[in-house]
Amino acid sequence: MWRMARPRKPLLSRDRIVEAAGALVDAEGLEAVSTRRLAAALGVSGPSLYNHFRTKDEILDAVADAVSARVDLSMFDGGQDWRAALHAWAHSYRDALADHPNIVPVLARGPGRRPAGLRLADAVFGAMTEAGWPAGHATRIGALMRYFILGSAVASFAGGFVDDRTAYDPADYPHLGQAHLLAERGREVDEGAFETGLAALLDGLALQYEALPAS
Repeated sequence: MWRMARPRKPLLSRDRIVEAAGALVDAEGLEAVSTRRLAAALGVSGPSLYNHFRTKDEILDAVADAVSARVDLSMFDGGQDWRAALHAWAHSYRDALADHPNIVPVLARGPGRRPAGLRLADAVFGAMTEAGWPAGHATRIGALMRYFILGSAVASFAGGFVDDRTAYDPADYPHLGQAHLLAERGREVDEGAFETGLAALLDGLALQYEALPAS
């Protein structure tokens, strides 16, 4: 009996393409992704990629959706208070984005037709309406949370300052005398800022919730 020889390299698949594209985005940014670069990384010919994706944008959408799929949504199924659920979800979402900040601009376009992104939006909206928020409010809460979380992942506030005392002359910037210390405490500052903002956001929503007319 004849046996078919195994291919020397794994067969090309959507998952392999998405993994290679994600690695390229993480390392070099969105502009680094091209058919030529991906084909070289995967050891295949460029046209073979089109058997799985029609365009570069489709590939980037798939990479973005793979990141969305890593966000925990279980807190919306466990009967948690809506505020506690949003808090846990926000941290899970930010953690996923923190590992892949270069894909954030694609995610910022909205879920479109991406399955994981749509499941995320559906879970948040559903949890808010089940908690008693009117549909319009629930839509705005989903948008507000998305703006806040994606914005926090775009760049580091602390990382925007250089570790050089001379860059912040008190004569020009009288209140930035310690700004040069922020760079080495970037993670602490950014995580603290996220938690402070999230608490303020949820406090404000709680006040609005209490003011909702009884149904």
